[in-house]
Amino acid sequence: MSGAKRKTGSGGKIRWTAFEPAEFLDNEAVIAEYLSAAIEDPNPDVFLRAMANVAKARGIAEVAKASGLGRESLYKALAPGAKVRYETVRKVLDSLGVKLKVAA
Repeated sequence: MSGAKRKTGSGGKIRWTAFEPAEFLDNEAVIAEYLSAAIEDPNPDVFLRAMANVAKARGIAEVAKASGLGRESLYKALAPGAKVRYETVRKVLDSLGVKLKVAA
């Protein structure tokens, strides 16, 4: 899997499109591994971005409704640099159908 997709445009020129992680988050095992890897990063923005990508894969409107948050609130909570409350993280994770676990 590469970071971008290559497409041939008019005149045979190659165009690159941005990599979209949500396209690959299509089953529970992949989502769990993706979020597990993201939470290991010391930068909290990495985990927020991962949660945002999973929410996009599942459908932002559906996740917002299931979590009890408005769409705009969900976008703000998952934006890089957000100072999101644990309660909000928990609501979003619950709506995504994933559990946060601690292991030694």
